[in-house]
Amino acid sequence: MNSSQMMALMPILMLSLTAMVLMIQASIKRDQNIAWWITAAGFLLTIWGAGYARDFAQSVTILLEVDDWGLFFSTLIVFASLVCLILSRETFSQEAERKEEYYLLLVLSVLGAVVLIQSSHMASLLLGMELMGVALYAMIAFPEKGELPLEAAIKYLVLSACASAMLLFGFALVYAATGDLTYAGIGAAADLAYGREPLVLMAGSAMILAGLGFKLSVVPFHMWTPDVYQGAPTPVTGFLATVSKGAVFVALSRFYLEAELYQYDTLIAALSVVAVASMLAGNWLALRQNNIKRLLAYSSIAHFGYLLVALIAMSIVQSIAQAQLVADAVTFYLTAYILTSLVAFAVVAQLSGEDDSKSMIDSFDGLFWRHPVQAMGLTVALLSFAGIPLTAGFIGKFYLINVAIQSQLWTLLIALILGSAIGIYYYLRFIFAMSKTSATTVKTQPETNLSAQNVLTTVLLILVLVLGSWPQPFVEFAGRL
Repeated sequence: MNSSQMMALMPILMLSLTAMVLMIQASIKRDQNIAWWITAAGFLLTIWGAGYARDFAQSVTILLEVDDWGLFFSTLIVFASLVCLILSRETFSQEAERKEEYYLLLVLSVLGAVVLIQSSHMASLLLGMELMGVALYAMIAFPEKGELPLEAAIKYLVLSACASAMLLFGFALVYAATGDLTYAGIGAAADLAYGREPLVLMAGSAMILAGLGFKLSVVPFHMWTPDVYQGAPTPVTGFLATVSKGAVFVALSRFYLEAELYQYDTLIAALSVVAVASMLAGNWLALRQNNIKRLLAYSSIAHFGYLLVALIAMSIVQSIAQAQLVADAVTFYLTAYILTSLVAFAVVAQLSGEDDSKSMIDSFDGLFWRHPVQAMGLTVALLSFAGIPLTAGFIGKFYLINVAIQSQLWTLLIALILGSAIGIYYYLRFIFAMSKTSATTVKTQPETNLSAQNVLTTVLLILVLVLGSWPQPFVEFAGRL
């Protein structure tokens, strides 16, 4: 490995260095504040490193592909991790002697996510996914009080282990059929392998997509999602919804495109069924939720169903302009989803904390009169999820609808529109609850203190609104990735 390749790996090196410093710090002096600042500094250095590495974009061995697209999403998930770190400061301030380990777990999980995003080989894909997942198990179960975090961690551990086993077996079958484990190598050998061993290749591909589908919690691999979202600490839930799922979807997109899986009709049909089921079932199940974290869990199922529409459209692309439109749709929608989710979980973390009863819809009654900044943040987040104009979610859905129309994916388009219409109802339920007035709420003095949580919510709120009302600069940037 030469110096140029080392520079290309700067984000991974910065996160690895941060993990080493945290371990040394914990062995010398256990102090949560020091660990927090080391982690924050490490994330900021990683964001700088991702920008610096753009000048050295290249393949690093056969395992990693460092390019502008991967570096952008690496920057985005590290930013999301920094937000989760800020939210974690108060959540884990009372965790006795176990508080420093949380920050080490957080850094290791982010490191796994970055490896996952830049992977171009099945070995690095598995390495990144397991590094991210193993640390995440412990993060979910980290609080000492309450049974819900432990229950959520056990559910996620058991089901995730099954998904990983399925993924490994899928790798073995694909290797047996193609003789290669690189994404590009699988794509080059797939035609010949499909003619020689069609069942082996299709079974292996199905197992790999099922394993990745579990991580994305798309239907029918979604059953763990509401319980884990509800039971995990709120900052960890936010991390799971943004960093973990975002990294897995980028990895899936890279594998799907580099291996040219979009040319197989059977696979496209399977993805279409999963996408339609996720869009409809995710939104339908969210209708019955009165807990904000469970509602966001089912909502995330629908949103990744929407994103699958862009991947399916690649099978019908007939020009470079259409291919660029699909790529821009994935980049914009995933960015909008991550930023919107961060706003929502920032508000939930401040208002509900780890008290599950405060996550119920009744607790949000009159929120506009008690916490106007947080109420405005949650309102914009829910409107963005619903795809209302002037929010990032509207531009994201506009992209996906445009992709579906140009690709003539009418069934997927109908499911997308129907799912979005259902979603508007359950998002508005919480917005109406926040706007309720009563004698008590009218007399309540609104909290206007300039707290760190209010500042964070305001900054994220502005990002969502700017991305939705002035998208052209980001669209031009995404087109150059």
